[in-house]
Amino acid sequence: MKKIILLPKHSKLLIDLGKRLKLARLRRKLSSEQVSERAGITRSTLINVEKGSPTTSIGIYLQVMVVLGLYEDFTKLASDDELGRKLQDANILIKKRVQKKRFEK
Repeated sequence: MKKIILLPKHSKLLIDLGKRLKLARLRRKLSSEQVSERAGITRSTLINVEKGSPTTSIGIYLQVMVVLGLYEDFTKLASDDELGRKLQDANILIKKRVQKKRFEK
């Protein structure tokens, strides 16, 4: 498996997500065995999720969130693309329409 290299600040984002998911599991008084079984993953994969592993697929993160009832939060990912909208607005040009040539017969 290819090693994923993240900047420390990006790696911290995943680690924090893993911690929040683990805390959510503990608040619900669910064991790691219960969550992993309901998510259809191994316990070691759940441990990787809760550690914020960058090699764990986003689908597995989503599945754990579904089990914990947090799937609505998933819809918030990349929902506000402020930079993209600014870039799009900066490139909007008003194009002049080219008049169609009329051919007379």
